[in-house]
Amino acid sequence: MPATTPRKRDVIAAIRQPNVLVMLLLGFSSGLPFFLTGNTLGYWLRDEGTTLGAIGFLSWVGLAYSLKFLWAPFIDRLPAPIFGRFGRRRGWMIASQLVVAAGLVGLSVYGPEHGLAAVGVLALVVAFASSTQDIVVDAWRIEAAANSDELGLLSAAYQLGYRAAVLVSDAFILIAAAHWGWPISYFTMAVLMSIGLGASLVATEPLRATPGDVVAAPAFLHGRGAFDAIIGPFSDFFRTYGWLAILMFAMISLYRLPEYVMGPMANPFYHDLGLSKDTVGAVRGSIGLVSTMLGIAAGGVSAVRFGYFRTLTIGVVLQSLVIAAFSILSYSGPDVRAFGAVMAADNFGASFAAVALVTYMSSLTSVGYTATQYALLSSAYTYVGKFTKGFSGLTVERLAVGRTLLEGYALFFIGAALLGIPALVLCLALSRRVRDRDRGGSGLH
Repeated sequence: MPATTPRKRDVIAAIRQPNVLVMLLLGFSSGLPFFLTGNTLGYWLRDEGTTLGAIGFLSWVGLAYSLKFLWAPFIDRLPAPIFGRFGRRRGWMIASQLVVAAGLVGLSVYGPEHGLAAVGVLALVVAFASSTQDIVVDAWRIEAAANSDELGLLSAAYQLGYRAAVLVSDAFILIAAAHWGWPISYFTMAVLMSIGLGASLVATEPLRATPGDVVAAPAFLHGRGAFDAIIGPFSDFFRTYGWLAILMFAMISLYRLPEYVMGPMANPFYHDLGLSKDTVGAVRGSIGLVSTMLGIAAGGVSAVRFGYFRTLTIGVVLQSLVIAAFSILSYSGPDVRAFGAVMAADNFGASFAAVALVTYMSSLTSVGYTATQYALLSSAYTYVGKFTKGFSGLTVERLAVGRTLLEGYALFFIGAALLGIPALVLCLALSRRVRDRDRGGSGLH
């Protein structure tokens, strides 16, 4: 019992630290662009009469998030151009946030009426800058934490800010678009990126991201500096976890697959279901907000109380069940009560699963390679889903052949839910291997 008292005191003290507020705001900045180049953009495109197949394929711009490990070594070691004087982490935050804002302004000016090519290029710019921001924000979150308790607290704060941004860019923007139009709505999102910019300016550069670790470009590009920055993080990870790293990557890669696959079709589904943008935005901003907060809190408590693997297992089951529940809406029609119930379940399950996975991945990184290793892990959990979701529109159209479009959607959501089964099996297998190791069984290597 006495050992628990200092821990509680440390957590309470950590809550009062400025880092928590900074993490909250940076989480908001990271979450804001995500749907603006994906699900929300799909709603705008559907409003303009774009086919489901084209919407699905355009979602491939999100592959930038899955490939960020390719340039993460450069972000980890090189100073940001122009803004390098702010520090390695803060400089890249500022640079990427400004590019995201510029890209969103471009989308507000050159919307779908100027052709899908212009939209695709601008969305790709936003996705690339946004994924770069994620690399450095994740590194700052891990390096700024003094201990595992504070890491959990910062991870929860990140998810809280991230989910708040998702509600803004996936809910409130619909209400704004219904009254003021999509261009003004996207321009407003660009202005909101100033929240993250302000957080980057007041943030403290982590002590573990010391200026001595920054490598000048000529030194980085030659010899040992480049080898250590690019190969070092990967060799260190596999040296630490051995063959078990492959099982970890497989589980992480498939964990969010159901949600990624159904994502591009969610907003077009609401459009085709007959729900107004005001209704969708209002439900997401009220019931969705409360459910998101509860899901984040439940995920954090579960990770502390039951451990990583039980929380991961609960999360993947919840995620699959709530995605299957979307098929109910295909038969209930635009019923606000049914829509509200499904949205509440979806936001709770998605938030719970997100906290579970982020906390687990954060625990796997090594000091010195934080940005690159976390980028590798976070890329792993998006790569399969980001690629597969590009075919979501064609899948719905094929399933609707000989049926109504809404029946095609229903089958699609059930199929997406079943994609959670491999991740569940891998969670259980990985949990068993780690439990055997901790009991003195076979080791990591």
